[in-house]
Amino acid sequence: MARSNRRLTRRSRYAPYTDGPDPLAPPVDVSEALDAIGEQVMAGTSPERALRELLRRGTGDRAGLDELGRRVAERRRELTREHRLDGTLQEVQRLLERAVLAERGQLARDVDLDEGDRALAQMQLDALPPSPAAAVRELAGYPWRSADARRDYEAIQDLLGRELVDQRFAGMKQALEGATDEDRADLARMLDDLDDLLAAHARGESTDARFERFMAEHGEYFPERPGSVEELLDGLAQRAAAAQRMRNSMTAEQRRELDALAQGAFGSPELLDRLSRLDERLRGLRPGEDWGGSERMQGEQGLGLGDGTGVFQDLADLDALAEQLAQHYEGSRLDDLDLEALARQLGQEAVVDARTLQRLEGALRDSGTLRRTADGSLALTPKAMRRLGRHVLRAAADTLSHRTGGHDVRRAGAAGERSGSTRAWAFGDTEPWDVTRTLTNALTRRAASGTAPGGRVPIDIADVEVQETEARSRACVALLVDTSFSMAMEGRWVPMKRTALALHTLVSTRFRGDALQLVGFGRSAAVMEIDALVGLDAQWEKGTNLHHALLLANRHFRRHPDAQPVLLVVTDGEPTSHLEPDGEVTFSYPPDPLTIALAVRELDAAARLGARTTVFRLGDDPGLARFVDGIARRVGGSVVAPEADDLSAAVVGSYLGARGDGPRGGGGSEDGLRGRGGRWAG
Repeated sequence: MARSNRRLTRRSRYAPYTDGPDPLAPPVDVSEALDAIGEQVMAGTSPERALRELLRRGTGDRAGLDELGRRVAERRRELTREHRLDGTLQEVQRLLERAVLAERGQLARDVDLDEGDRALAQMQLDALPPSPAAAVRELAGYPWRSADARRDYEAIQDLLGRELVDQRFAGMKQALEGATDEDRADLARMLDDLDDLLAAHARGESTDARFERFMAEHGEYFPERPGSVEELLDGLAQRAAAAQRMRNSMTAEQRRELDALAQGAFGSPELLDRLSRLDERLRGLRPGEDWGGSERMQGEQGLGLGDGTGVFQDLADLDALAEQLAQHYEGSRLDDLDLEALARQLGQEAVVDARTLQRLEGALRDSGTLRRTADGSLALTPKAMRRLGRHVLRAAADTLSHRTGGHDVRRAGAAGERSGSTRAWAFGDTEPWDVTRTLTNALTRRAASGTAPGGRVPIDIADVEVQETEARSRACVALLVDTSFSMAMEGRWVPMKRTALALHTLVSTRFRGDALQLVGFGRSAAVMEIDALVGLDAQWEKGTNLHHALLLANRHFRRHPDAQPVLLVVTDGEPTSHLEPDGEVTFSYPPDPLTIALAVRELDAAARLGARTTVFRLGDDPGLARFVDGIARRVGGSVVAPEADDLSAAVVGSYLGARGDGPRGGGGSEDGLRGRGGRWAG
């Protein structure tokens, strides 16, 4: 019973999860990220750049790369503004002044001292040079009367030794405090063994066994416990390079003082000789380290050699993080980010933000929304295009459904009214299942196979029957979108793309029997796939070739003689170019009468084919207004003048009305289609 109670009251210990990604981290919102990328792509940004922009901005309440980069830069400024590099010299000066003061006091109190000796000692102290290094050298043979003064003077030599070692081996300043002669001898042996190990490695010899022996004997000098000679070299070279950068950042006077003081570290120049030999060895083995950099340090807090080297290592960490966060180098990915360095410099919260961005980038690449093309660039996949299309179609549907008499696009696309009969399901059918007939077929098949009744009834695809509906007429749709430079200049480029994507999504998901063709027309016209149109950069050439676009649309109508032609034209300018019989393009502004006549001729041809025509006029150009009003009257079509933000809803509503799935002319009344300042003409 006692053992049971002890077991029940045992206390648990908790620690951060370190074995890979956090399994309890909330999932990243890929859909929100894809929407943001899609908006950038439709504005003319490449998918690669759009992804980088998203990662730079961040998502939700999580910081992006720009914010993390700002924190890195701020941390770097703090380090350079807070510190000075004369901490060791200040400490030497303090110890020296205290030793001299204690000695003067002892000379004044010592009544048994010969007056001649007293005067000589005082004169020697008075004549000390202002340079700390020179003063220490002058006092090398001084017969100290004060025990406290002697202890402070000897502490200077001990301080320089510990600082020099701490520069190369972090944490050794404290470890060597109060070191004995035996401790110093052990340090000398370690440095000699290290030099032998690195020399053998430089000669290309196998050093695995020698490294193991070295770590077994001297491992206390390396608390980071390197696993190989290469790891040992990396750590030593990074620390030594930081020490060199600190030295480069000092004034010439500070370097002279420290060099002179270092000659007496631990009472002899032997330590300095060994460390200098180590530095030269590391330079040869790791020439790629930054041995020549420097910083301007203007703060108030003086840094010792060891602490200063740590600060310069921090600065190197921050510089590397800044480069990783900038993602400017070729092939850059967030997986390159050094999370351990980020945690050291900015804390765990920054690591959480970075991990979120890493997971988002990975999810976008791995979820089938982005793909790598043959030339190495990123592109939106068909899956991403469908997802983006659903988003823009939903926005258009919401706009339509909030208008008076609006048609709900989300319910559009059924094959017609139910006839009461059923038929076997075929690939591509969108009609609802007849559940009763489907289950009856499954049970009949089960009974015919001799399977005992009871239990679950598996449904085979052959069992499925759908409710038959009265057929609706097919539509042959041509959406002609203006891609001239004025569309981009007036901020209509993205609304135009959103419109094409919304209509394409509606047709491909709800009205798969309809034939949709997208035509972009600027100086000339071309049939375009939806992904090419969505990714189209702004065109900065003059020309609005409605004539060529209508030629392509009429060819599309003739290819589908059994379908109802629907012509939708989005433009913000009069026709200013046309196609010559030899295939050349002629441009003229103001519009040439021949250009107008050729465009009108093709509109008449579309009318003869039975096309229901709607022109969506963007902008308030009087010439364009006269032109589109005239052609609408001529062919019995309609004109809609929506705001750019309402263009998608207007085009989708017009398509639904033209094929009989909503009110004619855009899915709403005149007020509903007007949008914000739009007009209706017919």
